[in-house]
Amino acid sequence: MIISIASGKGGTGKTTVAVSLALSLSNVQLLDCDVEEPNAHLFLKYQIKEKRSIFVPVPKVDESQCNFCGKCAEVCAYNAIAVLKNKVLFFPELCTGCGGCSHFCPEKAIFEADKEIGEIEIGKNGKNIDFVQGILKVGEARSSPLIREVKRYIDTDKEVIIDAPPGTRCSVVESIKRSNFCILVTEPTPFGLHDLTLAVDVLRKMKIPFGVVINRSDLGDKKVDAYCLKENIPILMKIPFSKEIAVAYSKGIPLVEEKTEYREKFKELFRSIKSYLEKIKKGVEAVNI
Repeated sequence: MIISIASGKGGTGKTTVAVSLALSLSNVQLLDCDVEEPNAHLFLKYQIKEKRSIFVPVPKVDESQCNFCGKCAEVCAYNAIAVLKNKVLFFPELCTGCGGCSHFCPEKAIFEADKEIGEIEIGKNGKNIDFVQGILKVGEARSSPLIREVKRYIDTDKEVIIDAPPGTRCSVVESIKRSNFCILVTEPTPFGLHDLTLAVDVLRKMKIPFGVVINRSDLGDKKVDAYCLKENIPILMKIPFSKEIAVAYSKGIPLVEEKTEYREKFKELFRSIKSYLEKIKKGVEAVNI
């Protein structure tokens, strides 16, 4: 089973939930797809077994063969190429690496070269969690190709936990797609509720079953609870604010190691999700977990 952990905004405790769930299960794999700022490794203390650089193809123009017809600029939907009278300008930050410009160039003046966008680290922590993370190169704007490479390591013989980036952008969609279930982590604040509604819209469009974990649940207001009740969204768990949890987090100590009673709570959360998906598979009408 593949469970992704997402959030409409950053700072809600998404990684706390992802790491806690992984540490509470056996035969588990954790993928950190928050490649712009991966931090799950801070809590796992893992040993690196393998590193691999990731490259994407980007176009290069041989102006000695180019007749500046502008065909490459016409086919580029992202305006990554501009053709002037005697010059071709390329904007690599906008390029998606689709290869259309080189394919349609009538003079074959465009070829593709590899550009490094980041690296992947594969390892295992002392609790026998298989761990994979992507690290996007500083200044690189495209994270989705690296996320796809991280997900190539998914081991379907294990329970897979994916720590997705915050927000609702393309990198989030790339991270959570093909998940069996998504846990949305939020907080009981106006910003938390606003961004939760955006994330819910994304998951409903993607037709991925989901539920909500409310972190620091005893702070703020009850509007997140009311929203979930109105929208028939299951609240999977509530984690009250705790100074001990915050201090442990700052030291890189996972929630389930600081407060061991949460280990069973996360196991029960996993069992509830599994039961919920089995009901859906059997065609039983979805009910709150």
